[in-house]
Amino acid sequence: MTQLNNLNLAKLSADVATPGYDRRSLTPGIVHIGVGGFHRAHQAMYLDALMNQGEALDWGIVGVGVMAGDKRMQQALAAQDYLYTLVIKHPDGQYEPRVIGSMVNYLFALEDGDAVVEQMADPAIRIVSLTVTEGGYNFHPVSGEFDVENPQICADLANPTQPSSSFGLVVEALARRRARGVAPFTVMSCDNIQGNGDVAKRMFAAYAQARDPELGAWLTTEVAFPNAMVDRITPVTSPVDIDELAQRFAVEDAWPVVCEPFTQWVLEDDFPLGRPAFEKVGVQLVDDVEPYELMKLRLLNASHQALTYFGYLAGYRYAHEVCQDPLFVNFLMGYMCEEGTPTLSPVPGVDLEAYRLTLIERFANPQIKDTLARLCAESSDRIPKWLVPVIRQQLAQGGDIARSAAVVASWARYAEGVDEQGQAIEIVDRLKAPLMAIAAQNRTRPTAFIENRELFGDLSDSPRFVDAYLAALTALHERGARATLEGLAVSKGTL
Repeated sequence: MTQLNNLNLAKLSADVATPGYDRRSLTPGIVHIGVGGFHRAHQAMYLDALMNQGEALDWGIVGVGVMAGDKRMQQALAAQDYLYTLVIKHPDGQYEPRVIGSMVNYLFALEDGDAVVEQMADPAIRIVSLTVTEGGYNFHPVSGEFDVENPQICADLANPTQPSSSFGLVVEALARRRARGVAPFTVMSCDNIQGNGDVAKRMFAAYAQARDPELGAWLTTEVAFPNAMVDRITPVTSPVDIDELAQRFAVEDAWPVVCEPFTQWVLEDDFPLGRPAFEKVGVQLVDDVEPYELMKLRLLNASHQALTYFGYLAGYRYAHEVCQDPLFVNFLMGYMCEEGTPTLSPVPGVDLEAYRLTLIERFANPQIKDTLARLCAESSDRIPKWLVPVIRQQLAQGGDIARSAAVVASWARYAEGVDEQGQAIEIVDRLKAPLMAIAAQNRTRPTAFIENRELFGDLSDSPRFVDAYLAALTALHERGARATLEGLAVSKGTL
């Protein structure tokens, strides 16, 4: 067994690819906030690939953890010289391990926020990137306004030079650069939000405005926030993944990451201080990300929501199990073809029919073992951003909404906290308590869930949506998930 660190790279099995560059020559150029599995399987992987071509050696990543739970990963990666193993799991059972070396440091903001701010204020840092999840942008799901009442935001605004939130850290670093005559870095969002760069700009500007109106105006004018579409299915690392890496390849890695073979990154080319030559490793640099972004959000991400609650209620626990069931595949294809796709504009260079089929193949990869529990988590941050826009647009243009309404109903049924076998469901959501309280009224006041205007706005004022939602919720209660989908299939979209 070989412990993963710089000294032991040469001792690893020939079956494990290792960095082909001298890591001692790397210098920081990017600070990344939110070092989860996705970042390590995506952005950090692209940079490692570029470094293996002898490029971007001055673009090393300094990771930043801003949540209490990040300390464990920070400690694990520090003990490994910030190396980790990326394992690509192919559908045929082939495992493709690769040690990623593009991260050069990892700071924990809750212990030393000033060190994080000073790292970002360093002129060598030209990009600050983010994977802080859909809920990390602190905006209202319906109004889109920045939540200045958030306790962490209030604390940062009260003491702006000693912040702890991503907003406080980034804005304080920008303020220090401005005071020192250093040009601002680019803020690059890599999260699944429509117009993620635009959203990030509005939210960071709102925080800066609340701190100092002049600083807010400067940030709005001077700081670049490129939009991006990112894609790679990356399940949470499990103890089984750690054991498999050790057994198959004799690598002792405290926190590897596993992922599917597919990866995509479409990026708006707006980097005033420069950027790595991402196009050399397959990143699509474009002027307009939106068509790609909407394709992914409304087909892949919304389809994950379409399969996950129905699948869980029916007794499945993994995405690949659901997507090996023809009934569920028919439902997903029906949603994508009849409801999701009609809301999209043409996507340059993409055959949407082929893309839809590829999604089903990706979801059905048995090696990934993506849990439905992961896909069900934080639904209050996901459904309003990924599926509600489809419903609104379809209502406006007279299109089908039955399947989308059924997905919302399946979420409402799931939020009751008990599956069809009578087993308790562990709801993971920032709004867990209020959601479960509302869902408890599903049988006595069946429109209660969709009357939550904090999540659905005025959708409950639409008779067509309400009728479709109630039909699906009633079917879920009376006949169960499978029978509900069978009814939708027989009626080609209506119950």
